[in-house]
Amino acid sequence: MSRKINWPLTILLIICSLFILFPLYLTVVTALKTPEEMGKSLLTLPNSFHWQNFVEAVRLTNFFHSFRNSAIVTVFTVVFTLLTNSMVAYAIARNMHRKFFKTLYYYFVSAMFVPFPIIMLPVVKETSFLGLNNMAGLIFLYIVYGLAFNIFIYVGYIKSIPYSLEEAAYVDGASTWKVFWKVIFPLLAPINATVGILTCLWAWNDFLLPLVILSNRDAMTLPLVQYVFQSQFTTNYNLAFASYLMALSPMIIVYLFAQKWIISGVTRGAVK
Repeated sequence: MSRKINWPLTILLIICSLFILFPLYLTVVTALKTPEEMGKSLLTLPNSFHWQNFVEAVRLTNFFHSFRNSAIVTVFTVVFTLLTNSMVAYAIARNMHRKFFKTLYYYFVSAMFVPFPIIMLPVVKETSFLGLNNMAGLIFLYIVYGLAFNIFIYVGYIKSIPYSLEEAAYVDGASTWKVFWKVIFPLLAPINATVGILTCLWAWNDFLLPLVILSNRDAMTLPLVQYVFQSQFTTNYNLAFASYLMALSPMIIVYLFAQKWIISGVTRGAVK
């Protein structure tokens, strides 16, 4: 028996897909064109692929140095976010019957509704005063600013884990510390994958926080060095889009392979 096609929903999905694929098409096409070809037509394919744009973009941005900076910030942010945020969420989830921890939970969750520009100036002043206007300070801020959303989905997921598993470990003489690392943390693998991937995408692509925190040009991440293509009056779009494409490629690959964990993890963490 053939299934009836839901045409309105199908058409809506096609339109939404075009809104996503069309900018990506423009990015690839522009990166492979010469300025002369771009002036003639923005949408057509290039007569020949101008790979020199990528070579020049690498040279102007010192691409591999900035790539290393982004990789260091992203890797350390993801690792320490998983280790610290999961511990905080576990303490809150298993003590939600206590007023202090329940208040703490809502305090963290409420931070999701505070726009960063409101606290941007105090953060810049404090990091500069404490000497944290560097990559270490940037990693620390990513870990802290991720707490609100991460605790929200971690707590929902941890509450779905039967407490009897921990009770059995306590009976065997395990401490709270050992229970978390030996029993709970391995069970957090699905939600850890979700948090890790979302944190990775955020830390890699973020522009505003590195812009206001990093004071040393040698510490600049990939989103920041894209400024080299913009002058007061003109922008070299061909080289800029080539650089954008190289910077985006690792995260596109990560997301394509990991999107099922992102969707399932967020759903399980928010609903349970």
